[in-house]
Amino acid sequence: MALTINEDKCARCGVCEPECPNEAVFQTEDAYVIDSSLCTECKERYGEPLCESVCPNNSIEKIKDTLYKKCLSIFS
Repeated sequence: MALTINEDKCARCGVCEPECPNEAVFQTEDAYVIDSSLCTECKERYGEPLCESVCPNNSIEKIKDTLYKKCLSIFS
């Protein structure tokens, strides 16, 4: 499972980008994003996602959780 950045919560401060050892976090024109093909949630070395631990707005979420929330909003 990989992580994603919730654009509604993200302040675009950029503290997450340099923390990623896999260079999976990067900035686009509009937002910061996480490349899920590169994201390992830092499990192999750190035990927890470094980007998530430094995010001041708790905008970094597991993809599964985000998709689940989107499904709930569609059907409610």
